[in-house]
Amino acid sequence: MARNDEELLLRFARIIAAEGYGRGLQPVQWQALTYLAAANRVSRTAKALTAWLGQTKGSVSQTISALEHKGLVSRRQDPGDQRVFRLALTDEGRAMLNAPPPSVIAQMLPQLSDGERDTFMALVAKMLVGSIARQGGRPFGQCRACKHFLMATEPEGSHRCALLDVFLSDEDSLSICYEQMPA
Repeated sequence: MARNDEELLLRFARIIAAEGYGRGLQPVQWQALTYLAAANRVSRTAKALTAWLGQTKGSVSQTISALEHKGLVSRRQDPGDQRVFRLALTDEGRAMLNAPPPSVIAQMLPQLSDGERDTFMALVAKMLVGSIARQGGRPFGQCRACKHFLMATEPEGSHRCALLDVFLSDEDSLSICYEQMPA
């Protein structure tokens, strides 16, 4: 890649990442909040957040502590596995996400025609998927699109994850999952 291409992409990434600063948050803290809002309940752990952010355990631990201190995230021990702590957005964390700062992306994309936007997003997705695969990362796809997802057989029944042997609500099944394996 030419040096100018790399600098252009890095600058673009920094502009997008800086969105959270306007709310008194570091970009990584904003990304952690958006992840926790999108993840299913079994994927709201420090381990999964570390994989999503692509950072070290220590950095993510500091991020979680800062968000706890700000009252945006809570941490509780998993009753089934005392080694695991489950993370959750607090009411304040949800409120912050419900009133996000103006999105740089939302301001940039209208500058493109519909065709340009579709092409741009397809190319970004292709680069992201390739990068994740090269780094041995996880896809973090939707539960319903996973090979381990079992749809409820009765209208009032619960869905199930065959890998983790846990029941999933409709909300969980529409969320992203750390363990997701494309079907």
